[in-house]
Order: sequence, then structure tokens, then C-alpha cells
Amino acid sequence: MIAIIDYDAGNIRSVEKALLALGQDVTVTADRDEILHADKVILPGVGAFGDAMEKLKQSGLDEVIREVTEKGTPFLGICLGLQLLFEHSNEAPGVEGLGILKGEILRIPDKEGYKIPHMGWNSLHLENDGRLFKGIAENSYVYFVHSYYLKAEEEQIVKASTEYTTHIHASVEKDNIFACQFHPEKSSDVGLKILKNFVEL
Repeated sequence: MIAIIDYDAGNIRSVEKALLALGQDVTVTADRDEILHADKVILPGVGAFGDAMEKLKQSGLDEVIREVTEKGTPFLGICLGLQLLFEHSNEAPGVEGLGILKGEILRIPDKEGYKIPHMGWNSLHLENDGRLFKGIAENSYVYFVHSYYLKAEEEQIVKASTEYTTHIHASVEKDNIFACQFHPEKSSDVGLKILKNFVEL
């Protein structure tokens, strides 16, 4: 059973649909016991960092996420779900993130000819043998929607990066924790393969 954490932060159904297309048993839930007993857990999300952290704290899901990651359950953060795993974001000064991983969430710098938010397809540079990217070709394209990006503190946890006005850490992996800034569920066959790699861990 794969639990998708439901904390009212959008984009959950497309993740659920992608997993169902892979033949997985999926539950969309905010229930502590269901999340803690799942074989794998996904934290999706679109929207604002501060609002999302407030919702996680109000529902106690912040502590559930820490418990899940500490006990070694394979865990995948998607888009805002990646950003929330870190300590804080420039989007919401003074708001503490989950702090499970170390790094900064920064605003994508303005550059002539580039639109913010970054919406669309970008190619990935793969590095450090990420398990999510088994069988994925270098420079494969995936779909992004974001105005803020990750600069991870530990270079070795970065498994994919991309360029959009700056160098963006697009995916990380540390022990049982995985995260993607892009949306695998919206990234066609490449994204489905990435999700398949996660469910087959």
C-alpha cells in the first residue's frame, strides 16, 4: 500500500492516477495510522511553503512525516513536497520547514527572456547514481512548475539537476528519502518510469 498524504495542498489526484496506472494499491489519506503502516509514502504539493507548513502542523502531519522518515519507510516528496523537507524557504521568512534534509529554498533569479514561475519541460543532468533514475537517459525531459528552487547543502544527495536562469537541484536522495522538484506524474513516460522505480524500491 502506498499512502499519499492529503493535507489540502493540491495535485494529489494526478499522483494517485499515475500510481493506479502502474497497478499500485493507493490510499489518499491524512490518517496517522494509515500513513505509518504504509509500505511507501508520498508527499505531493503545489502552492505556498508557509501555508503548507501551517496545514501540516495543524493536523500533526509534520510529526507523522518525521516518524515515517525516521523508521526507514521509502518516502517521496514531489514539488512543494521536496521543498518542505528542508529547513526553511525564502518564500516564507521565519517559517520552519520539516528540517529533515539540509539546504536552502531560494527564489529563481530573474533573467531576461525567462518567465517566473518556471513552467514547462526541462532536461535533467543525472549524477551520483540516483535509484529513481535507473533506466532513465541523461538529458531526459521532465515537467516543472515552480518559482523557488533547492540548493542542497550536501552535494552527494543531489541525483539530478537542471538549468533555468540558475543551477537547480532537481532531485535528491538520502537513505530512504527521495524528492523531485519536477512533477513525475505529469512527465509522460519518463515520469512514470521514475515513479515505477520508486514503487519497486
